[in-house]
Amino acid sequence: MDKSKRPFLKSKRSFRRRLPPIQSGDRIDYRNMSLISQFISEQGKILSRRVNRLTLKQQRLITIAIKQARILSLLPFLNNDKQFERNESTTRTTGLRTRNN
Repeated sequence: MDKSKRPFLKSKRSFRRRLPPIQSGDRIDYRNMSLISQFISEQGKILSRRVNRLTLKQQRLITIAIKQARILSLLPFLNNDKQFERNESTTRTTGLRTRNN
């Protein structure tokens, strides 16, 4: 049977299976900052389980570890640096005004 005569059969595609982000020897702990920082977005949010490719148990442990690290001030609750930046046009002028004589 020629390939052109079997249109409904899919070709076998080889794909590379992604390695799990947490190895069997890694310990999920609030002190392991290099591991925890992989599962936090740039804004400081905890990434979802689908994005992280974690099991349910691993995601729960990561979430608990991140929350403990936040409480102990090892991680910030928000990582929003733009909030504190101000342009010259938005700064308020407080104080006494001077007269032009």
